[in-house]
Amino acid sequence: MNLKPKHLTLLFSFSLIFSQTTIGQCQSLSIDQAVQMALQNNLDIKIASQKENQAQAELNGTKAKYGFTITLGNTTTVSNGADAHYERDNNTSVSATYPLYTAGKKQLNTAIKEQSMTQSTLNTQRTIENIKYDTVKAYYDILEAQQNIDVDQESVNNYDKHLTNVQQLYSAGSVPKSDLLRSEVALSNAKQDLIKARNSYDISVITFKNIIKMNRDEPLQLTDTFRYIPFDYQMPYCLSYAADNRKDLTEAKLDYEIAQKNVELAKADYKPTVDASVSSNWDKQVLPSDMDHDYTIGVSASWNVFDNGLTKANVNAAEAELNQAQLTLQQKNDSIDLEVRQAYLNMQESEKRFNSTQTAVAQAEEDFFIAQEKYRVGAGTTLDVTDAQLALSTARLNYISAQYDYARYKAELENTMGLDDDGETIK
Repeated sequence: MNLKPKHLTLLFSFSLIFSQTTIGQCQSLSIDQAVQMALQNNLDIKIASQKENQAQAELNGTKAKYGFTITLGNTTTVSNGADAHYERDNNTSVSATYPLYTAGKKQLNTAIKEQSMTQSTLNTQRTIENIKYDTVKAYYDILEAQQNIDVDQESVNNYDKHLTNVQQLYSAGSVPKSDLLRSEVALSNAKQDLIKARNSYDISVITFKNIIKMNRDEPLQLTDTFRYIPFDYQMPYCLSYAADNRKDLTEAKLDYEIAQKNVELAKADYKPTVDASVSSNWDKQVLPSDMDHDYTIGVSASWNVFDNGLTKANVNAAEAELNQAQLTLQQKNDSIDLEVRQAYLNMQESEKRFNSTQTAVAQAEEDFFIAQEKYRVGAGTTLDVTDAQLALSTARLNYISAQYDYARYKAELENTMGLDDDGETIK
């Protein structure tokens, strides 16, 4: 997989509509606009970007560690001699060193930091994918909550109309008091459901605004609605795609490779190291003179032939870390496989419910109409009407739930597969 810093361009190339919105105006957002706003403002992405900067700095530091180093030193002393005169002494030195042989540590440490840099880039990309999914899910949550309010409000209205009818019939002595009581209870229960639906909507809105970092008090209008878009790919393809494209899985693979290099790095302490150095020093004046300076060129080798088992202990620790990384990689593979399968099966299940509940809504509407008409002419009971209304509300809520469950699970499946943050389509 080729890694490109797409997110760096993505984060700063959005429409000016977001920066020019003022508090008090109604913010109208499509799903795409909401995603762009989240990617621009969400703090998780900014934190991940700073981790990239840190990894880059650490890589630069590692490369610098194994390059030329130049050291400048100066020592100035003043002493009181036996004849009460002050004596001044000055010694200045400059030296340059370069590691000729590091037992592979230079290459290993540099490679580890480069892979850590790659991991930071992958982490930012995965963070972007997760924020995109969270935004889409929160957007659908609001749409579903709003439609649930509409259904519950209609239910309250229907129960209220029915109660008015029952009250008139009860006053005329045409129905028993039990009909009146049942109608009042049904209306009260419907009002409770409406209160809960409105609270659910409010929570969905503040959750959405928190993700996209929108002012909590600013009015919001969502412009998109549910659209049924079939998903034409089979589970084996989804699993294969996830195995190739999940950024966090690639991170886990890099963790395993880094652990392998750490074992080699620990074993490198069994080997000697060689440095080259050049130095010069002089005294009595600030700068060297022809008569007062000397040069030293040398090569030094260091080999720790006995460290009381320290290197062996470090090797054992690195090998244990390697085993952990291998198990973690296996665990990540299993976790992603499960995530994809669950999202795929949930999406299929909600799609089936979506298709079946369309018919149920039409049937419930007809049943409710019949129950009302029968009660109006004295051929039915109030229980028939309240049951029919409950069935109608349930059918409509099930239909709405199936719609947005499908939309959410489809978005979740795409996220678990690791689709790119720039809107890449499956090929």
